Amino acid sequence: MAPMNQASKIKRVIGVVSGKGGVGKSLVTSMLAVSMQRRGYRCAILDADITGPSIPKAFGIGVGTVTGNELGMFPPKTKTGIEIMSVNLLMDEETKPVVWRGPVIAGTVKQFWSEVVWNEVDYMFVDMPPGTGDVPLTVFQSLPLDAIVIVSTPQELVSMIVDKAINMANMMDVKVLGLVENYSYLVCPDCGKVIRLYGDSHIEELAEKHQTQVLAKLPIDTELASLVDKGVIELFEADYLESAADAVEKAYPITN
Repeated sequence: MAPMNQASKIKRVIGVVSGKGGVGKSLVTSMLAVSMQRRGYRCAILDADITGPSIPKAFGIGVGTVTGNELGMFPPKTKTGIEIMSVNLLMDEETKPVVWRGPVIAGTVKQFWSEVVWNEVDYMFVDMPPGTGDVPLTVFQSLPLDAIVIVSTPQELVSMIVDKAINMANMMDVKVLGLVENYSYLVCPDCGKVIRLYGDSHIEELAEKHQTQVLAKLPIDTELASLVDKGVIELFEADYLESAADAVEKAYPITN
């Protein structure tokens, strides 16, 4: 395990994982942090998706907002007080690519844990890099994860990828708290009909197969997407992830 910064105080660490990119992992990470912050907990997000850092955009935090001193780097806070550290906050341009090899990326993840001064954090959510390769392995081995949440979509192909992510978690002896299915359905704005654009869901069978639970099914919501694009995800009002927040709170209660 990488040593935590001596000035940091972090009680629980929950990873948000996907077997592949583009399934909404960063969205789920952001929404979970917002939901738990609304419940009165002090939350933080460590953006470990170094080559695809989308967390700052969702919260409207720009480049060059990280400060520091001899103790380490200080993460900026969102409008509601969520602490965030992401490689994009250290860049001089938001769209500048991170063209680094695996060991450098893995080292950056460790630095975000060891060299960042996280204040009083009840729940830290880690936006994990997709897949089961070198960098996800570094996160599993370097950060004291209490559990992970796995994000999926209804497609059969993704179900196979989820199997790989769950098997990796089992190999690393990290608990899978449950599954979140994104792009699960669309509600027609005119007639209210539920449309399953990606076909029928199989997430219940997947959860039963791996003896875990379905935490939530997220619809395709254009209003939520607009809030993310505008950097004001903290304004979302839908309760899509309340059951997932309940599960986190129940499984890993915070005691003073």
